[in-house]
Amino acid sequence: MAVIDLGELRDEAPPDPPTRPPRAAGRPYRFVVVLLAALATLAGAAPAPRRIAATVPGGPAAAAFVVDDRVYVVEAVDPERGTGRRLVAYRLAADRPRTLWRTSLPGTGVVDLAWAVDGMLLLIGRTANDAGWEAMALDAATGRLGWRHPGVAFPTGDIVLLRTSDGDGAQETRRLDVRTGRTLWSVPTNSAEPHNDWGPAGVERVVLVHDSGTTEVLDATSGARLLARDLRTGEPPRRQRTVVAAGLLLVLDDAGGTVTSYDLDRLEQRWSVSLPQADYADRCGRSLCAYQYPSGMWVLDPATGATRWTDPRWTASAEAVADGLLLVAEQTLTSPVLAVVEETTGRLVAELGKWQVVPRVDRDGPMTAVRLGRNGRLLVAELDPAAGQARIRDALPGAVGDCRAGATLLVCHRIDGSFVLLRNP
Repeated sequence: MAVIDLGELRDEAPPDPPTRPPRAAGRPYRFVVVLLAALATLAGAAPAPRRIAATVPGGPAAAAFVVDDRVYVVEAVDPERGTGRRLVAYRLAADRPRTLWRTSLPGTGVVDLAWAVDGMLLLIGRTANDAGWEAMALDAATGRLGWRHPGVAFPTGDIVLLRTSDGDGAQETRRLDVRTGRTLWSVPTNSAEPHNDWGPAGVERVVLVHDSGTTEVLDATSGARLLARDLRTGEPPRRQRTVVAAGLLLVLDDAGGTVTSYDLDRLEQRWSVSLPQADYADRCGRSLCAYQYPSGMWVLDPATGATRWTDPRWTASAEAVADGLLLVAEQTLTSPVLAVVEETTGRLVAELGKWQVVPRVDRDGPMTAVRLGRNGRLLVAELDPAAGQARIRDALPGAVGDCRAGATLLVCHRIDGSFVLLRNP
């Protein structure tokens, strides 16, 4: 077992880092989790010269998001009463923040995610008291509100899928025109468990697993039904636990302790294996990873379902970081403990300790992690998990975390409520 020496950093021994954001509730909203959650690793290095570019105002309850070359800050209009919301758009010019526009946001609640599609800024968040989700789109050039709908949105190239629920049982999946919010197609999902089949550009297929036993596969762009099949012929109607991952529909049967996979191209069974404790699954490199907290992780061959290896320690998630390597995580009460393992064998390559990885929408952008040092400074590290290396770029005084990253900028919350902006190298 090779263990990476994290080195010894003055003032920077690793107390517990900032608390990890909670998981969104319910599989229909796993996309939010997928975008916000990532893994990382690092090895020790000496702090490099600071790259602080600017600071912008915010507030204790404010949130900041990096989208392309801009920073968007959602702040309270009346912080003392916690009423009203305002969105301010900034762009850095000669390391000075330039305010592009500011606009009032309707409603109340928390914005969790922001991204740009076809000149529109999309905001996804939870409504007041976590009563539900809502999505809205604003003109990125002016801040003018284009549309606002209840539900959670998913990117599909230059269009948007919206999954809605009215609270009285009526549910549907819709495709929206991103500029107008007009519904291009819709399908009711009251009696179905909806899933997304992801591709490089976003959601490519929508999979509806009905209580009756029928499973439908829809084209995400056109809404056309590609195929449908009854996968439980002769069985009484009931809702099963299902997951879509790696181009497969996985049926998790708690009663029989099995996982059965179906090819989404034909809805034909590929394999069925005994795996009594799986809660969910996802692609990890060329493998299929199944998880159950606190029992651990199983790495399966997606072609046969054969277990390649299992480890009770890795309970959080896994991500391919290089050919043949996975980043894995052990969830603790404070922050993930990160490590690098071989995908095919599970052999531990590097033990990396506790680090909080900064959420990033751009999966091709730099990977960054933070943790609090003894002296109250927030350590910011650029990660190269494939090489087991990291370069500590900053030790930020007065920062509390709540960081988000883009391709060129990193933004972190400070104790006084403002946000510090850093340039990526």
